[in-house]
Amino acid sequence: MTFDEKQRLTRQGDIGKEASGVRIRAARLAIGKSQAELGKAADVKKAAISNVEQGLSLPNRELMRYLYREHRIDFNFLMHGDFNHLHQDVQDSLFFQLERLENGPDQISN
Repeated sequence: MTFDEKQRLTRQGDIGKEASGVRIRAARLAIGKSQAELGKAADVKKAAISNVEQGLSLPNRELMRYLYREHRIDFNFLMHGDFNHLHQDVQDSLFFQLERLENGPDQISN
């Protein structure tokens, strides 16, 4: 995958709700959790995660803190799409999920 393709998949530089929602959903899928499981782990309501993934709101601090502390997915990726500083294994998991979402988001369960 080229650098340009990675930038496109992460929507690098886009700080909007929809782009952040796509990145949050990819992160959730990369760590293998449902919305309910992620909500419980991060002490956030499932509805809040659903709203973020739908692009209705931005992720809150608790969710971002959990993803960073437990899974090494940091604020810069979640909010801006910056991926260069992420560990390679984290990048690999995220890009796999971002490609899946791009190719058929309706085929991926919550």
